[in-house]
Amino acid sequence: MPMPKALVTGSAGFIGYFLCQRLLADGFEVVGLDALTDYYDVTLKQRRQQMLLQNAGFGAVNERIEADGILHDLVANERPDVIVHLAAQAGVRYSIENPKSYVDANLVGTFNLLEAVRATPCQHVLIASTSSVYGANTEMPYAEDHRADHQMSFYAATKKASEVMAHSYAHLYGSPITMFRFFTVYGPWGRPDMAHFKFTRAILNGDPIDIYNHGEMRRDFTYIDDLVAGIRGLIDVPPARPASPDDIMPGDSLSPVAPFRVVNIGNSEPVRLMDFVAAIEDAIGQTAQKNMMDMQPGDVPATWANSSLLTSLTGYAPQVSVQEGVARFVAWYRDYYRT
Repeated sequence: MPMPKALVTGSAGFIGYFLCQRLLADGFEVVGLDALTDYYDVTLKQRRQQMLLQNAGFGAVNERIEADGILHDLVANERPDVIVHLAAQAGVRYSIENPKSYVDANLVGTFNLLEAVRATPCQHVLIASTSSVYGANTEMPYAEDHRADHQMSFYAATKKASEVMAHSYAHLYGSPITMFRFFTVYGPWGRPDMAHFKFTRAILNGDPIDIYNHGEMRRDFTYIDDLVAGIRGLIDVPPARPASPDDIMPGDSLSPVAPFRVVNIGNSEPVRLMDFVAAIEDAIGQTAQKNMMDMQPGDVPATWANSSLLTSLTGYAPQVSVQEGVARFVAWYRDYYRT
C-alpha cells in the first residue's frame, strides 16, 4: 500500500518543521514548500530544513507561494492526499510596518493554493488561521461560533479574509477544507520575534524586557507538540457537506452549505503574562529587569481557547504544562546558542 502524501507549505517554519517531523514519523511522504524568507534569522529555517532532509521521505521546494504557477504546478505534479497550508507572513506588529507583505503571502498565496486545489482536488486541505481573528470580541473562552468581525490588526484581517475565501471555494467546488485557529504557540526552534524567545534572550544577556499593558495580559500558551497533535488529528477528519443544517451536531462549526469547518487549537488555560515570565526566570535561574509599557497597537489583552470541538473530533488533550514547556525551550535555547 503506498504511503499517503502530504504537501506542507511553510515547512521550514517553526510549526511546519514540527508538523513535517510528525507526519514523517507517521509514515507520510512529505513535500515541503518554503521560501526561506528573511523575516527572521534565515539560519534557523535552513537548519530546520536540513534536519527534515535527513529523512528520505521528505522533499523540499524553495519557492514563494505568491509566485504565479508555483502551487498550481506543484499540486498537479505531486498530487498530494493532504495539504496543510502554514506558509504566511506572521506577526501582529510587523503588519503595521509592512502590510503589503501580508497581502502578498496571506491573500495572494492562499488564493493560489485554492486555485491549485480547484484544478487538482485532494482529500483534505487544512489552512492555518489565528486566534487574532477574534479581535475585539471579549466573550471568552473563544468558541468557533463567536463573532469574529472586528479584527484589530491587518495580520488578523488577512487571516479572516483567508477563512472567507476558503469557505467560498469549499462551497463552489466541494473541496473539504478545515481552518484551524491556533493560539500563542511556543517551544524549541521557535520564531525569534515571539515573546518567549525575546524574553529568554534578554534575560540571559542581562537586558531589560518590555512588558506590555503593564503586565495585564493573558495568553493561551500552547506548546508546539500539543499544537501539532491537534493538526495531526484534524487531518483524519475532513469535513463533509451536510445534507441539511439539521445534520450539524450542536457545538460543531461545520458550514451548512459546504464541506468546511473552523476549529480552535489551544491549551484552553490562559496564563498571566507575568506568570509566563516567572516560568522563564525560574528555568534560567535569573530575575528579569522589566520595563512596564502601554499596550501596543493591534494587540489584544487576552486570548483563551475553547477547544471542546477539537476534543470531540479528535480526542485532543494538551499534555505539556507551561512550566514544562518553558523549561524545554530554555534548555534548547542554551544548547543552540551555547549560552
